Amino acid sequence: MRRKDSLCTEFTFTLPRGLIDAQNRVHRHGVMRLATALDEILVQKDPKVQENSAYGVLVMLSRVINRLGSLNQVSADLLERLVLSDISYLRELYNRINQQGNALIPTECPHCNSQFSVKLELAGES
Repeated sequence: MRRKDSLCTEFTFTLPRGLIDAQNRVHRHGVMRLATALDEILVQKDPKVQENSAYGVLVMLSRVINRLGSLNQVSADLLERLVLSDISYLRELYNRINQQGNALIPTECPHCNSQFSVKLELAGES
């Protein structure tokens, strides 16, 4: 049983499009954890980030995404294959849970283009 005042450190998400793997499976559902100071430090030490600071977003996301579909490890190289709308979604999610604490994420239906907000669900809860 979880205490009501405990800090939730993991958040579930669903990507708008998803990652297609080598077997043509789409991975959309995942879990992101809160970032730590060590994450920030290690991102800055990454050789790809030192070469190109824009790569820092992918390295940070690869550190804090615990799962994406059936993938238990997510690398920056793997995240390079996501479409920009998915990267934007993950950046927004990261910023909200780590900086703003707002659990509502603006999103758009990929079928009808309707815009709406979805509430982040805490991992393990429904």
